[in-house]
This record gives sequence, C-alpha cells and structure tokens, in this order.
Amino acid sequence: MPTYYSDSDDQSSSSTVKLFGRQRPLHAVLGGGRFADVVLWRSRNLSAGLLAGITVTWALFEVLEYHLLTLLCYITIIAMLGVFLWSNGAALFDRAPPKIPEIILSERAFKEVASAFHARLSWFLSIFLDMACGKDIISFLLVISSLWIFSVIGSYCSSASLLYTCFLGIHIVPFLYERYEHDVDYLANKGYRELKKLYRKFEPQLLNKIPRGPVKDKERKFK
Repeated sequence: MPTYYSDSDDQSSSSTVKLFGRQRPLHAVLGGGRFADVVLWRSRNLSAGLLAGITVTWALFEVLEYHLLTLLCYITIIAMLGVFLWSNGAALFDRAPPKIPEIILSERAFKEVASAFHARLSWFLSIFLDMACGKDIISFLLVISSLWIFSVIGSYCSSASLLYTCFLGIHIVPFLYERYEHDVDYLANKGYRELKKLYRKFEPQLLNKIPRGPVKDKERKFK
C-alpha cells in the first residue's frame, strides 16, 4: 500500500532548523578551545599565519617542485645560520645568548601539545566509531560516498594539492558558514522541503510499479 502524508509535515518543517540538525553553536560543535578559534577565525593573526604557512609550503612542493629532503636541508641550513648569527652577535650588543632548549623543548609546551592532540584524536575516533557502527545510516553513507569521491579526485591530482584543498575547506568553509549561518540554514531547509515534496509525489507511483507475488492464505488446523 502506498504511504500518504499530510500537510502537517510541511508545517512542522517550515521553521528553520540548523544544518545537520545541530543544537549547539558551531564553536561548541568544533570542540571549542584553540582549534575552534583558529578554524572560525576568532584568532585572526594565528589563522592568517597558519593559512600563509600552509600556502607557502604547498607552493614550495607544487609550484617550485622542491623535494622534501632538499627542503629540510635548506631549512636546517637557514636555522643554523640564524642561531650562529644570534649567538655570536649577542655579545656585540650586550645581550645574553639564546637558550634554544628552554625555548623550543619546553616541557609545558610539549604537555599542552600532547594533551590537545590526545583530545582531538579521542574526539575523532569516537565519531569514526559511531559512524562505522552504523548508528546513523545517513551519516555512514555520506562518509562512504565522500571517501569514494576523494579517492577518485586523488587519482587525478597530487596528494599535496588534495591536502591543501581539504585544508582550505576546513579553514574557510566553517568561517563562511558561521558568518552567513541564517541564510545557509534557510536555503538548506527550503531545498530539503522541496525534495520531500518531490519524493511524496513520486513515491506512490514507484511503489505501485514494484511487482508483487501472489498472496496465499494458509489455514492452520489445530488438533
């Protein structure tokens, strides 16, 4: 039997719903803290510096075609020259020589980085396991199809360009969505309602075309 719907579904969906049905602000969905601040451009200097650094790295590998070993050697040479000039020039200006281990190898900095990495990894694995277990079949299918699309795209472009494109998407799309959140949610809900109406229109016709076998009534006799 075809399934019929009433107009109450349209009325209930007429109110604007957040994208993907989220209830919390986007900053909280992204985990809050420094990561969310960087992605949503709350720390503009850090976000711009990260974007510039990743862009320069991508240009070195893709545009200038540097190899990883060559680039690491050049960076090490520049770092050694900088430390040499800093250490020997400090005496000329009556300044203390740099204490590189205390600046770079700080135990507190390493603990903060390890703690942040552990929190993000745990968050990612929990989401991955929820999707892989099939608790939300729609999210499961979306992730599978997205990974397949990325695999096809990866066969036509280099890994560096693909990673750079993904970084731009993560670094820019959430910021633009938060800025134009109301308009995006309105258009997404409007498109969802139109697809729902189209589905209701063709569902009875599709169900009626499904072949059905003969139904036989079986009588059970009890002794």
